[in-house]
Parts: sequence; C-alpha cells; structure tokens
Amino acid sequence: MQRQITRVGITIMVMLLIVFAQLNYLQIFAADSIASNPANSRRLLQEYSIKRGNIITSDNVTIAESTDTGGRFRFERSYPEEDLFGHTTGFYSILFGNSGIESAYGDELLGESNVISMQDIEDSLFGSGEQGDNVRVTINSEMQQVARDALGEQRGSVVAMDPRSGQILAMWNNPSFDPTPLASHESEVQRQGRAALDPQSATSPLVNLATQRGYPPGSTFKVVTAAAALESGEFNPGSTFDDPVSFDLPQTDDTISNFSGGACTGGGQITLEQALTVSCNTTFAEIGQEIPDEIAATSEAFGFNSALPFDLRTEQSTFQEADEDNLPRRSLSAIGQGDVVATPLQMLLVVAAIANDGEVPRPRLAQEIVDPTGGVVESFSPETLGEAMSTSTSNTLGGMMRNVVENGSGTAAQIPGVVVAGKTGTAQTTEGADPHAWFISFAGPDGDDPQIAVAVIVENGGSLGSEATGGQVAAPIAKALIETDKAIRGW
Repeated sequence: MQRQITRVGITIMVMLLIVFAQLNYLQIFAADSIASNPANSRRLLQEYSIKRGNIITSDNVTIAESTDTGGRFRFERSYPEEDLFGHTTGFYSILFGNSGIESAYGDELLGESNVISMQDIEDSLFGSGEQGDNVRVTINSEMQQVARDALGEQRGSVVAMDPRSGQILAMWNNPSFDPTPLASHESEVQRQGRAALDPQSATSPLVNLATQRGYPPGSTFKVVTAAAALESGEFNPGSTFDDPVSFDLPQTDDTISNFSGGACTGGGQITLEQALTVSCNTTFAEIGQEIPDEIAATSEAFGFNSALPFDLRTEQSTFQEADEDNLPRRSLSAIGQGDVVATPLQMLLVVAAIANDGEVPRPRLAQEIVDPTGGVVESFSPETLGEAMSTSTSNTLGGMMRNVVENGSGTAAQIPGVVVAGKTGTAQTTEGADPHAWFISFAGPDGDDPQIAVAVIVENGGSLGSEATGGQVAAPIAKALIETDKAIRGW
C-alpha cells in the first residue's frame, strides 16, 4: 500500500514539474511570440483598441482609415478609394492577417515603431487615447487614376517612378480588389469577400502584377543586351551587322525571325542603333552569341537574380546563363525570350537606371511616417542599389532609346515639347496564347533631365489580341502617365 502511495506521489510531482516547466517556458521564452501571434485573441483585442493610423497619398488623399465601432474590436478599417489602391494599402483583417503597406508598416500604423515622436510623449504624459502614426505613400492619386483609365478593362500593370528618387508615382494593376470587405468585423463578410477573390488562383486579383508576376520581357530586354554590348567596349551605336531574314539557332534546326518576317532594313547591313530603333531580333540574337557573359553580368547589375528591396513583397526576376551545351538560350535570352522572366517593377528599374546615369534607384512606396498632429516622425531618403552601367553608356543608350520614339517602333509615345525615350516589346508567351505588349520609357523636358520612368505591360495584347504590338497598345498608356506627371509637377 505504501509503495502505491509513493508511486502516486512521484507521478503527481513529475506532472507538476512538467506543468511548472511549461509555464516558465511560455512566460520567459515564448511570451513575445505568443503575444504577437495574429491568432492570439488578446493580442487582436489590444491591436483593435488602438486607432490605427491613416494611409495617405502624396497629394493627401486618405486611402485607408479607421472608424470607431464601439464594439469589442473597437476600430474597423476601411478603404475609401475602394480598389484603386488595393495593392498599395493591402488589407488589415481579423481572419486573414494583413498585406501591403498595412503589413510592411504595421508597427508604425499602430504607433509601435522604435521612433518616439512628440505626440507619443504627450499621450504618455496626459493620458490621451492610443493612436497610431500615419503613413504617407509616394503615389499621386491623380496619376493612379490616369493609369487605371489608360489601361481600361485590359489585364496588365502600369507602374511609374521618379528615376532620381526611386519614388513610385503610380502602381495600378488590373485586376485589383477592394480591401474593405476583408477588413469587416463580420466574419461572414470577410469570408465571402476573400472567396470572391479566388485566392488560390494564379489570376486572383490579390496578386500584385507589378511586383509578384514574372513575364517574358520580350524586346524590352534588348536595352539590357544593348547596355552590355556598349559597356563591353566591343560595340558602339554605329557597329554594323549582317541583316538577314532570320537567324539560325546553333545546335538546332530552328531559326529566329524578325517581327516583320523579313530583313529589318531591307537586307545588307544594319547598325546597332538601327537594330534597337526597329527592334531587330536577328541582330540581338547574334549579339547574344558574341557576349553571353557580359549580358548575364549586366542583367544581374540591373537586379535580375536578386531579391529587390521594396516595401511590398516581390517576385524575383531571373536570367539564366547558358553554357556551351545550350547555345540557343544565349540568343533567345538576348531578345528577352526563353527563360528570361521579369516583373514590371524590374523593367521599371532597368529603364530608370538608364535615365539615372546608370545607377539603379531603390524603389520606394513609403514617403514618410507622420504623427497624428502632422509632425514628421521619419522620412525615407533616396538610395541606389548599385551601378548597372557607366554614365557614358547610359547617355549613349538613352539617345538610342529616344530614336526609338522619334523614328522607330515607339512613335505613339511622342509628346510635343517633351523628350521621350523608350523601348517596345511584344513578348511571346505560352503556346496558343496571344503575346504580351510592353513599353518601357523615361521622359523629361530635355535629354539631360529625366523626370519620370514608366513600365507598362498589357497581357496577351489586350483589346488587339494577336494583332497587338507594344508600340500600339502599351506606348499610349505610358504617354498618358508622362503627360499627367508633367502637368502635376510642372516640369
């Protein structure tokens, strides 16, 4: 009997020790992670008792705000501009967490950043209610609306930047989404709102096409190939090449043809500048065989094969080097086909670097953190991600791209009194699908002072389908953004 009592006593002691150890672990080692877990109802109640800061545009339009419901979860988030800024703000949801600026600057919006403002001190001293800081984004609401109107019902992405500062001026994707249902305090409204967005589908409106969708860049990538050629010292704008009807891909019986189906300049010889102006596939396919290592290195200098530092989650753009066993890839990659994949944001950085003396600007979506009284808590200064090419090369390439708009495939982007440089692209995609239409450009009052860079992709040729080209479909969209920016900022 005594042995049984002893065993029971030992068992109880062991169980108590286990419980004691677990409690100590939870309190000492896991307290922070548990407290910050979005599934923790106590944490959620604490967060929703704080009036989350607003998200506002550069021209002071409120695109996310909080309303006092008086309920258990006190403050409810809403998005007055509906789907116009869906991918910028993201959502703040009890059931589904958060995304976009709501996620990237969640601490600041809750007033929990490491930066202490005068407003924080006043709240602490005088017992004012808790209120988060506001986040001002770099996007201009008028630019955003113009991007939306110009793209229309076509599926695609439009993104614009000041190439000197890296500030994003517009970022519109179609489809987009209204975050308000996801922020509702009614669980059924949240669930129905999310289900309507088909989140598991590759075509879900939740996908930010500008940052999370990789596309074959097509002929817009020829500016990367041209930059590598010029930077190598082996070529200049006047370097000449044969101008055949097609280019024979080594190690295969296949050929690369030009868009017209014939020679680019009627046969004979063609210069590098002419080849860029008319987007000559055969010339750039040949360059791909001659300087494959330089093209690979230049693509990486622009940001390919690296994670881009940005306020929002980004998909990595990729360029795969080709060894001697895969010579066709060298030519296909040089014209932006094959295994080359780029997001619209990546191609925006390519054209912005050309406009910015060869320096790749760090893209910025947040401009500053502002306390509830309007005081600036933190502002974000321009940075560069590195040098993609020399200033000399960028100036030469910029001149070649101006010729594309003045005399080549990008004439639809011409604007009186504005110097516009650009490159069109018509990118082959999956078999049986119509090609994507691209246009990348920069512009300013003169060739030495670029003010804006723009990247546009219209999936599967948009309204023109198989008949579309980047010059026909995408260039007019970029033109609308450039004209609007000029009117707003007065350059």
